[in-house]
Amino acid sequence: MDLVISLLGEFSVIHQKICTLNLYVSSVVLHFFSAFNTAAACTTFPPLLFRTVVEITSGDSKVFSGESVRLRCSIPDNYNFTWRYLWFRGSKQLPQNGENIVLWNANIKESGKYYCQGFRNSIVGKIHTLKSLPVEITVDGGWAILQVPPHPGLVGESLIMTCHVRGNPPIREAILYKDGVEVLRQNGSGGHLHLTNLTLEDGGLYSCRASWDTFRHTVSVISTATQLQVLGEMFHSYSYLQVICLVVADPAPPMYFYFYKNNKHLAMAISQNYILVTRSPGTFTCMAMVPQMGVSRQSDPKSFGQVTGTYR
Repeated sequence: MDLVISLLGEFSVIHQKICTLNLYVSSVVLHFFSAFNTAAACTTFPPLLFRTVVEITSGDSKVFSGESVRLRCSIPDNYNFTWRYLWFRGSKQLPQNGENIVLWNANIKESGKYYCQGFRNSIVGKIHTLKSLPVEITVDGGWAILQVPPHPGLVGESLIMTCHVRGNPPIREAILYKDGVEVLRQNGSGGHLHLTNLTLEDGGLYSCRASWDTFRHTVSVISTATQLQVLGEMFHSYSYLQVICLVVADPAPPMYFYFYKNNKHLAMAISQNYILVTRSPGTFTCMAMVPQMGVSRQSDPKSFGQVTGTYR
């Protein structure tokens, strides 16, 4: 079997800055069968190959009733498999089965946590991905929504909240409240409220009041409260790298993984296809081994960060 290592790109999970380096191991399914000469002796490789990701492609996580939100289910697949999709709100499976779903003219009952999962047909049956992490959608029947960034704020940084009003009238004044106490008042900002140089004390329940003029009258509406979390300085520097060795194969007996950095062992034989290490530059490889078949292959090396020198 041929092994290919591919770096899909580093990313941060919320603000814990856990980056992922994917080491892809490509294999030919028939090689597994020919070694055993029977499909009955093989077991389906667990669905750790891919995890789907739900993202909002239009709209917002908080919308008014009658507005729309579009969600997309993405699968980090470099091998162009043909996938089908399952969608869930909470534990309830939804009738939609495409890559995208749209909440048209959303109503309050459609609020909830949305998940997706991919599956494809194979010679041993259906292969499922891991279910995605949830994206929570809130459909509000009121007149004002305080929209906050989807991730927690960090100490010392800034963020922008938006006091969004149904119908988008020209907002003359926006007031921000924390735990019921006014903390910020801005005029002519279009409802945008700026918090700068965040501290841990800035965390709490926030709401907003928006005012605008119409027919010689001033209209004022207030939102429900929204939680804002602020993370401390440790999250700036507390950084890890998750190294994943992915095997693209349908049937396989028990498989074990070895991980190396700069040709030095990171972990001996483990059944998990990933490890978590301190984030630092280096050249990574992984090896997948199937002891029952006497088969093992090592991936090509893949570098993370700026690597200097040659490792032998």
